[in-house]
Amino acid sequence: MMQPLSIRTYDTRQTPIAQIASELRPPLFLKFAKEAAEVSRIVRDVAARGDAALVEHVRRLDWPDATPERFEVPREEIDTAYDSLPDDQRRALVKACERVRRFHERCLPRSWIEREAGRTLGQRWMPLRRVGIYVPGGTPLPSTVYMCAAPARVAGVDEIVMVVPSKPDGSLIPLMLAAAREAGVDRVFRVGGPQAVAALAFGTETIPRVDKIVGPGNIYVTLAKREVFGQVGIESLPGPSDVLVISDGTVPASWVAADLLSQAEHGALSSAVLCTPSAAHAAEVRAELVRQTGDLERGAEAWESLAQRGALVVCRDLDQCVAVANAVAPEHLEVLTKEAEALSAGLRTAGAIFLGAHTPEPVGDYLAGPSHVLPTEGTARYASPLGVEDFMRRSSVLEYSPGALTEDGRDIITLAKAEGLTAHARSVSIRLEE
Repeated sequence: MMQPLSIRTYDTRQTPIAQIASELRPPLFLKFAKEAAEVSRIVRDVAARGDAALVEHVRRLDWPDATPERFEVPREEIDTAYDSLPDDQRRALVKACERVRRFHERCLPRSWIEREAGRTLGQRWMPLRRVGIYVPGGTPLPSTVYMCAAPARVAGVDEIVMVVPSKPDGSLIPLMLAAAREAGVDRVFRVGGPQAVAALAFGTETIPRVDKIVGPGNIYVTLAKREVFGQVGIESLPGPSDVLVISDGTVPASWVAADLLSQAEHGALSSAVLCTPSAAHAAEVRAELVRQTGDLERGAEAWESLAQRGALVVCRDLDQCVAVANAVAPEHLEVLTKEAEALSAGLRTAGAIFLGAHTPEPVGDYLAGPSHVLPTEGTARYASPLGVEDFMRRSSVLEYSPGALTEDGRDIITLAKAEGLTAHARSVSIRLEE
């Protein structure tokens, strides 16, 4: 039997907003020094020994009978998984992938060129050649497959490689493989954990090296992405999932509690926070959290999440709720108020903003269109959701005519000499002299 719910309660009249935000966002990575050392050892081992190290770590952690020959999932197995899906799952999967593709097609950045007075300047956007997608396997999340792969395909990536930890017998759930096919993944490998991240970053005899790795994972996967950054690109260091709900009490407390639990059930490190100007509403939501948690399959995980990282924040008014949200910078931010769109104008730091009573966070997790891979742990202060631009890079384009170089040349020479870079100056002056 679970202990009484000990969720934290704040009142902004007694506790400063900055303190609340700090307590809700403690430095997560500082807690995992031991795990970071283990991850570093695994990454270095795979980088040095390739498949030999990869097999050892996969056998030890996931799949006892793993062999390099069985890492890659044959296309026939993927097709069989797709064809065997129940009709309702296939229909939902096709619809979801189409929504995600359509959304990201509207987000494609455009190259541009301008020519003026002998100068050609512009920007050229180009897709990456090969990207790796990490998909968690502990709690299988097929939705993460298309939330990562569909934007990459829209961006024009040449090859999409997916890694995912298998069950102990080496199998993967059919919906995971079907999602890979529908979203346009080219190759699937049943390898997970930090060893999979290392394999994507450095390449092995079996798994190709990629240019960038995207996708969420547990703390070991996140630490591995941090370890290989620079060797490859990464989109972010995703932490545990979180949600902050602003509610004025016009939405039933049962709805608010259900939305908070939709993130709390991810596990103990997940965060669910309510901000409301009504102490009575906060009390009603708390009672609903207690009632509904008992009905959940992952009720124990949700209960621990609420106890460790959940909070009920009572504010002076809705404007102060907005101030708390901006300080916390949540991954998911729900606005359950009468004038949700108007209130949202003041929100500046959130991964995704869900407006109104009928837009619970799971619509973004599965079907709406934007990728559900979002900045976590307060990184929405400066980071953005996964999008097509994460699978592209841009180059600046410059061309000068002789007249344009003559016009700008003396100033370039002056600046180069001021920095003591005489060869820079000469590369311009030699052209002007001749």
